[in-house]
Amino acid sequence: MFKLLTTFLCLSLTASALEKPNIILVMTDDQGWGDVSYHGHPHLKTPNIDALAAEGMKLERFYAQSAVCSPTRGSALTGRHPDRYGIYYANVGHMLDKELTLAELLKEQGYATGHFGKWHLGTMTNEIKDANRGGVKKDEFSPPWKHGFERCFSTESKVPTWDPMLVRKQQKDKRFWNAIREGEETEFYNTRYWTEDGKPVDPASLRGCDSKHIMDHALQFVDEHGGKKPFFMVIWFHAPHWPVVAGPEYAAMYEGHSDFEKNYWGCITAVDDQMGRLKKALADKGLANTMLFYASDNGPEGNAAPKAKNHGIGTAKDLSGRKRSLKEGGIRVPGFLYWPAKIKPGQVSQMATCTSDYFPTVVDVLDLNPSPQQPIDGVSLLPLIEGKTEQRTSPLGFAIQKQIAWMDGQWKAYSPDGGKSWSLYDLIKDPSESTDLSKQHPEKLLSMKEQAMRWKSGLRNP
Repeated sequence: MFKLLTTFLCLSLTASALEKPNIILVMTDDQGWGDVSYHGHPHLKTPNIDALAAEGMKLERFYAQSAVCSPTRGSALTGRHPDRYGIYYANVGHMLDKELTLAELLKEQGYATGHFGKWHLGTMTNEIKDANRGGVKKDEFSPPWKHGFERCFSTESKVPTWDPMLVRKQQKDKRFWNAIREGEETEFYNTRYWTEDGKPVDPASLRGCDSKHIMDHALQFVDEHGGKKPFFMVIWFHAPHWPVVAGPEYAAMYEGHSDFEKNYWGCITAVDDQMGRLKKALADKGLANTMLFYASDNGPEGNAAPKAKNHGIGTAKDLSGRKRSLKEGGIRVPGFLYWPAKIKPGQVSQMATCTSDYFPTVVDVLDLNPSPQQPIDGVSLLPLIEGKTEQRTSPLGFAIQKQIAWMDGQWKAYSPDGGKSWSLYDLIKDPSESTDLSKQHPEKLLSMKEQAMRWKSGLRNP
C-alpha cells in the first residue's frame, strides 16, 4: 500500500550523505527507572550504560509512550500514539502498511536500515507456529522487513536472555532460571529469530548470551555501512523481560544474592557489556556523528511485594506503579541521548520527553517536512539538544485501557477509570505521586482533564 512517502519533502539536499547523522534506537524490555546503577541501584552493575549517559544528555523525565511493550515500540517508529495505529496493548494488532515508519522515511533519504532483536509489532510468519501469534488463523503478518528494514535479525516477542531458543524441560518458574547446563533435558522455546528474507535462523547457532547475538549482528551492520553511508539501526534487547537467565559469569557477579536476583541483574549487566561494545565500535570507526537514544519500553514487571506470587526484582525506585500502570513507575524509564558530535558530556534535562519524540526529532535534524495527513503526537527535541529550551512545546498524553494521564510541565492529571475520577500531582516536588493536589488546585485539574478528554476522543482512527 502506498505510504504517503511523497508527503515528506526534503527541504535541504545540499549536505552529502555522510554529513547526515547515523541514528540508533536502543530499547530494553521491562527495565525499571531504578534498574541502572547511575540511578543509585545498590547492587546492579551498569558501567557502560552509565558512561554513555554521562557523556551525553540524561533525560531524567523520559517516558515510554505506553505502560506495555508493543504500543511503545510502535510510537518509537511512527511518532504517533498507539491508539492512532491500532496497537492498543501487547500482542494486539500489528503495524499497518499505511503507517510511515522511521525506517521507510530514512531509507528514502539514503540510509541503510537494520532491525536487531525484539519486534513485537506483528508476526514473522503466517505459515508455522512461532512465538505468541505466528501461524494462527488471524493474519497479523507484519515483520520489520515489510516496514523499511533492509537487514533483520528479529523475533516476534520474548525469548530467554541466555540460550534464547531453549527452556529446561518441566521448568516450573517462568520468571527466571539458572543457565542450562550440558546434559540437561531441554525443549525448543518456540520463538525463532528471523532474517530479512523471511527465513528462520538455525537455533543451534544461538547458544549463550542473547544480548551478544543481537549486538553481533548490529556491529556487523556498522562494519558494513559505517563511514560509507548513513545508517538507521534499531537494537531492541529482550532483557530484562521474563524469563531472565544470566550466563554463569554474570550470575557470579552477584554471588550472595537470590537466584532470581542473580539472573535479573546478570542479564542487565550482559546488556551493559554489549552497550560497551557498541560505544567502542562507534569510537573506533570515528562515528561521532551518531545519535544514540536509549530507553526501556515500560516499567518493571511483577509485584514489588517480596512474597507476592508474581514478585518482580525490577525496581522503579521511589516512583509509584509498575508495568501496565500509567503512574510514574509504569512509564518513566531510564533514558538518554548520546551524540558526541552534538552533545557535550554532562548534560541533564528535566523536561518531559517520550519515545514518540524520536520521529519528529529525526525529521527536524534532517530538515524534513512531515505531512499533516499523519498526525504526530511527539515533539522535536532538537531545541532541547541545542540548548534553546527546557520547556516542552505541548502537553504529553498517555492512554491505555481505562487509564488516562496528561502531563503539562510539572503537572500530571491521572484517571484510572476513563475520566470518571482524577488526581493531580506536582511531579517536580512529588515524583512519587504521594500527594493528590486536586482539591488545592481545582481549576488546574479542570483545565487539564478537559484537555485530556478532548485529546483522547480524537485518538482512535478506525
